[in-house]
Amino acid sequence: MSAVFIIIYLFSIKYTDSDFFNRLTERAKIVAQIHLEKDELSAHLYDEIRKKHVQILPNEMEGIFRIKDINNPTLPPDNSFYYNLPPSFFDELFENKVNYAKRDKTYYTGIIYTDNEGDFIVIASADNIFGLAKMNNLRTILIIALLSSLVALFIIGRYYAGKVLHPISDITNQVKEITGRNLHLRLHTKSNKDELAELSNTFNDLLDRLETIFDLQGTFINNASHELKNPLAVILGETEFILKRNRSSEEYKQSIHSIEKEAQRLELFVHSLLKLAQAGHENKGLLVEVIRIDELVFLAKDQIDAIKPDNNVVLDLDLPIDQQVLIIQGNLSLMLVALVNLIDNACKFSDNKEVKVKILTSLNEVAITVADQGIGIPKNDLKKVFEPLYRSENARWNKGFGVGLSLAQKIVKLHKGFLKIESEFSKGTTVSVIFPNTNNKQQVKSILTSL
Repeated sequence: MSAVFIIIYLFSIKYTDSDFFNRLTERAKIVAQIHLEKDELSAHLYDEIRKKHVQILPNEMEGIFRIKDINNPTLPPDNSFYYNLPPSFFDELFENKVNYAKRDKTYYTGIIYTDNEGDFIVIASADNIFGLAKMNNLRTILIIALLSSLVALFIIGRYYAGKVLHPISDITNQVKEITGRNLHLRLHTKSNKDELAELSNTFNDLLDRLETIFDLQGTFINNASHELKNPLAVILGETEFILKRNRSSEEYKQSIHSIEKEAQRLELFVHSLLKLAQAGHENKGLLVEVIRIDELVFLAKDQIDAIKPDNNVVLDLDLPIDQQVLIIQGNLSLMLVALVNLIDNACKFSDNKEVKVKILTSLNEVAITVADQGIGIPKNDLKKVFEPLYRSENARWNKGFGVGLSLAQKIVKLHKGFLKIESEFSKGTTVSVIFPNTNNKQQVKSILTSL
């Protein structure tokens, strides 16, 4: 605003000076006509010229003197009112036939006027009192307008800045109240779709994920503590029992057998946790190879046969003509761990009833389904079964650590696939391992609709 006002003021000064110089130039011409051509003018024309010359400018002075030799002119005498004008003024006047000058508050206009009597210098001068007064008035108005505008802008700016920053301050205050003890709190969001609403929604999504992680961490610690505490308590109890006094060989053997059993359980639990941690990392450093889904199923069946010789696992393999759809890229050992865990869970929680393993294919997906006729999973627990060490209430009677499904999910996710669970309480569960088929890009109906 200051720059704009200064530009306005400077252009106004320039216009005022130019206008006053033009008036002086006209006045100089009128002076020349009055004094030099009076004898040649008619009475009527002379009266009109006089009427134009009636209004006298402030401190107006006029002067005319002859130039005897235009190539070697004589300057006005020093005692005239022209003494304020430097010689350079007259040099430019002789060159351009007109020139302007300003000394303090006085304006000068000089012209070369040619008459039948010869060449003359005509100079008119006056003070531009009214113009300067207007400029002073304009300067005062601009200064007052600038200061008033600054005050107004300051007040309006603070008001609108406060309105703009208030939601940010509100968000900051709300965030300060959220700690690890009250992660359930959320930022208040409005229906409008501006950047602040998007920020609040994004932060709420972050809080949802953090709360889930904290809950998972708490559940994991509680379950892990429980799984570790029981075998350690048995080991310490047996150790304390055999150390109190001498025991018979049978008692020693029985205690050592109990310690061995619990130590093996601890080893299996720690091994499961290590597998879970390994699957949780990115696939950097893993051996990636070509895996055929049907061969993977056969290998998993062989391992289940070795672990549970009396299993009732049935393979229902209806292989496609184009067997390229059965090929995926991944780590065979990890995929084998995942599938064996799923089949082992199906056998464990179905009381060794029939477990059917199928391969389903389409042009853009391939899936392995493991269906049992077991105890099923309650609806409230379906969202939690992938949490590490979580076990449904109806499954706590069975041996295990609650790691199998979580481990399988992480491994499948690592291979760009996903798990889908469908279960009906007391009637059975179907777990589907689904991978996108990268060998065919045609868009067909998803295999999920057929499961």
